Amino acid sequence: MCAALTRFATVGEMRDLVFATIKRDDGVKLAYNLLPGTSPVVVFLPGFASDMGGTKAMALHGLCEARGQAMLRLDYSGHGASEGPFAEGTIGTWTADAALVIAHVCGDEPLILVGSSMGGWIALLLACERRARVSAMLLVAPAPDFTAVLIEPSLNEAQREALARDGFFAPPSEYGPPVPITAQLLADGRNHLLLGSPIPITSPVRILHGMSDPDVPWRQSLKLIERLNSLDVQVNFIKDGDHRLSRDSDLQLLRRTLATLLDEDRA
Repeated sequence: MCAALTRFATVGEMRDLVFATIKRDDGVKLAYNLLPGTSPVVVFLPGFASDMGGTKAMALHGLCEARGQAMLRLDYSGHGASEGPFAEGTIGTWTADAALVIAHVCGDEPLILVGSSMGGWIALLLACERRARVSAMLLVAPAPDFTAVLIEPSLNEAQREALARDGFFAPPSEYGPPVPITAQLLADGRNHLLLGSPIPITSPVRILHGMSDPDVPWRQSLKLIERLNSLDVQVNFIKDGDHRLSRDSDLQLLRRTLATLLDEDRA
């Protein structure tokens, strides 16, 4: 493996796994974990308010470790072990965070991008900029354009007033404490929309989406398929699957899908 995949200095622990950090130009430290191994590097991009220690990320970490496959997990600013206020983050900020960590850790190595929910949007944005380096993509309940197509149309009057008055509102979440939705997040999201035009990605894409997903309707993945230029796109709809897709059966499907992509890449 190349030297780019061995620059890894332990600076702390999270969920019993070591992580390293890299500083942005503004001094904010971004946390990541590198599992050394063979190329391509599997890069896991977590969802909104999630982190690199989540169930799906760790399931794939175990698979890559068993196969001797290089894997990079990372936290955007304001997420997990990374520094910075969550409320100051945007799609553009978090995409830039991921790009910075990938450039620092992976060098010119080929990549397989795995994006969960919002991480799917970020993966698509990264792949549009790095088409030659992205060998394949695996998207789990991908949520491109979610700020514009899912959040903004559903805002009620009280939420609109809170955005105008306070710059944010914090809806209840079934996954934990309320997470702020900021006016800055919504405004920036409009600058990164993908579903309104062809998406210039031609690498293989695999999508897993639960048909009982209450957060990102499964039909959003159909819209994504229509926009992708790639002809090698396969979708697996899980009829009783929710947004997280973290049941044992879901994780088995996730691992199997990545393993197949890796085997195809080596063929």
